[in-house]
Amino acid sequence: MNTVGNTVLIVVDIQGGDVEPSAARTEIPHMDGRAERMPRVHELIRRTREQGIPVVWIQEVHKPNLVDIGRELDGSEGPHCIEGWPETELSQGLRPRPDEFLIRKRRYSAFFGTELEIVLKAYRAETLFLIGGLTDVCVHYTAVDAHQHDYRVRVVTDCVGGSSRQAHDAALRAIHYLQRDALVEQHEVLRWLDTAVPNPEVERADRTHLAGRTV
Repeated sequence: MNTVGNTVLIVVDIQGGDVEPSAARTEIPHMDGRAERMPRVHELIRRTREQGIPVVWIQEVHKPNLVDIGRELDGSEGPHCIEGWPETELSQGLRPRPDEFLIRKRRYSAFFGTELEIVLKAYRAETLFLIGGLTDVCVHYTAVDAHQHDYRVRVVTDCVGGSSRQAHDAALRAIHYLQRDALVEQHEVLRWLDTAVPNPEVERADRTHLAGRTV
């Protein structure tokens, strides 16, 4: 697996709170396999943190009156990710650490109208790993914008899920069309993490913080 420069793991919209899927009011179709994906997601986040690679969290949120939802209801999706709904919160067991960024967005792409680009510049990122969902919507649109911002994209294919299996597969093909090395699997990333170099910007920030506390 090829990476270049500093890397960042972006966790895209893994939401649902502690709500059982059958009880959720969010009107978005999902392909099956979530139960099998989540242990891989947890393990990848854990190992990424241990290796000193930044984790950035993305959460889609809309006001209850839907003033900020734009054209998102023109397609197959009903109201979703509403502020105050328990299922809008990040999934059970997934919580950002105090030093990690949680970026809330109003559109599908994590780059659109958010501070993500500022955060990635702070980390001097060049390669972005993407996990989460939906593969054919928020992951796809974020990957495309990352490509257009000249980042190298690595979508962890067994840690993302689409609105359907067909849409998931089609989105992965489209991402691969943009970057030939974009598709990787979790076991490849874990193997790479065994020898990955921690992000120096994180280490520099930690040293500065500790120095400031001792003055």
